[in-house]
Amino acid sequence: MARAFAKISFTANVQAVQTEMGSRAAYRTAELGDIETVALSDFEQVFIAERDSFYQATVSQTGWPYVQHRGGPAGFLKVLDQQTIAYADFSGNRQYLSVGNLRGDDRVSLLLMDYPGRQRLKIWGRAHVVDERSEPELLAKLESPDSRAPVERGIVIRVEAFDWNCPKYITPRYSQREVETLIEQTRSQPITKDKPSSRALGTGLLPLTISGIRQLTPRIRGYELRHADDEPLPIYQAGAHLRVPIILPDGTITSRAYSLTDAPGERDCYCVAVLRVDDGEGGSSALHDGWQMGTRLNADAPENYFPLHDDERPALLIAGGIGITPIKAMAEALAARGAAFQLHYTGRTPQEMAFVEDLQRQFPDHCRFYFSQAQNPTRLDVPALLANAAADSVIYVCGPSRLIDSVRQTARQLGIADDRVQFESFS
Repeated sequence: MARAFAKISFTANVQAVQTEMGSRAAYRTAELGDIETVALSDFEQVFIAERDSFYQATVSQTGWPYVQHRGGPAGFLKVLDQQTIAYADFSGNRQYLSVGNLRGDDRVSLLLMDYPGRQRLKIWGRAHVVDERSEPELLAKLESPDSRAPVERGIVIRVEAFDWNCPKYITPRYSQREVETLIEQTRSQPITKDKPSSRALGTGLLPLTISGIRQLTPRIRGYELRHADDEPLPIYQAGAHLRVPIILPDGTITSRAYSLTDAPGERDCYCVAVLRVDDGEGGSSALHDGWQMGTRLNADAPENYFPLHDDERPALLIAGGIGITPIKAMAEALAARGAAFQLHYTGRTPQEMAFVEDLQRQFPDHCRFYFSQAQNPTRLDVPALLANAAADSVIYVCGPSRLIDSVRQTARQLGIADDRVQFESFS
């Protein structure tokens, strides 16, 4: 949670209610220190560019808030730079409530929704109006070739704070285009006459049911598994994995182990995230094609060969690509017990990396992200990272073999003991 958001939102009255409800201590730390420089990262910029609508609130002269829905072709809300967004204001019902409100109070609040992905981004800023007389060149940049609606003006917003919300209580909704895409994907899935339907798959002693599916990135899906008989699930520790049965297209039943992505907590649900690799051994693609809501599995209880230390030493967490799955659980477990940690997460682009928005929202002061193929690429400097690590820190790395090898070799060169470097590879 960013300090800029906390400074704007946590007024005296809000703080009083937080105190009454017992959440004040958890949120107070977000207000400490100077306000950071607010800048939209690559992830926020991509998210904004993909929206075809948002909700905007302004304040009237009488103090009443006014919330308006704004819609247009995807990308009509444009990112001008890391601190500025803008959109073309199309001709509507000619009430001009939002525009009129901005003449007296330039503050706005935006809510951007991704219903299929169960994500929402809140933005606070100060807005001003531009038109053909004041800034014709800027107004021309805001026009969209995909829209025939007449543009009356442009609204330019200087971002002062933003924050991500958790997916809780966001009901997934899908546009007609998204529904058609899902139907086409279902129709194109291979059908095997021997594929089991209602019977449970596997011979493990833990009966599970797929109770939720979430598309985290174009190639990564998150799966929620619950006990088939609504019983409490076996406990586990951060770093643990769940071995599950998978049926291949030729009818062969195999198994794969996937890291549990959430910190140990309530015993009613396991969560895993699976990257689809079409040129691999076939397990991940078979899982993506075969696992549906209600699929029954007989799995093994969780095992842990990548355990998190339980003493007071700080942790340095390093993840590459899908290697974020056990690292995310470790970060949540460390945060829950108040332990010191840093998380460094590298991948190709924000849209290909799972949980970026969740980690940004949960641990803004603990995380750093690296995008090797983004518009403005950033790369993880392993030697510099390890050289500046605390002398007693425990280092955890998970991801591609080249990342793990780099961390281990660098640690040896710096004289870091092998037992302080823990790793897990998916290869």
